[in-house]
Amino acid sequence: MSQLNDISLVAQVVVFHNTKAFDQLVKKYQSPVRRFFLHQTCGDSELSDDLAQDTFIKAYTNIASFKNLSSFSTWLYRIAYNVFYDYIRSRKETDDLDTYQVDTQCSTLQQDIGQHMDIYRALATLKEMERTCITLFYMEDQSIEKIAGITECPVGTVKSHLSRAKEKMAAYLKQNGYDGK
Repeated sequence: MSQLNDISLVAQVVVFHNTKAFDQLVKKYQSPVRRFFLHQTCGDSELSDDLAQDTFIKAYTNIASFKNLSSFSTWLYRIAYNVFYDYIRSRKETDDLDTYQVDTQCSTLQQDIGQHMDIYRALATLKEMERTCITLFYMEDQSIEKIAGITECPVGTVKSHLSRAKEKMAAYLKQNGYDGK
């Protein structure tokens, strides 16, 4: 039903240029998209807001290209994924994309902030694709198949990224006082 409602709203935007219909899509997806960016940027809320805004601007300007080959949410996450990687590429100097390190704030956060910051620090140890896969799977409840569609990676590759990311995060958290209980 939700997918049908999304398609109806998209059709209203494309055919009638109904900005209120797009506003409904924004209201529905702004929190998940912002949360996706929040995890990708290891808690940088201002950057997350900026990237989410860019995502919705791109979605609006390109909404006529939505062909309903996947769900609207998958299409929107694909745009978000591309916005994030465009941001990384724009900031990249000599580092390879897979070894890009998120801003140093991820590693210099105060010790007493708590578990959320520990999770962000653990996420910061991951390669970009590992962080994307684990964020979409565990924090955004996307299926492996949807993640494969969003990242344009084979399902087996997504599974490998998830497995490696879980191992790295578990090792980091265990090393930092979490005993796995």
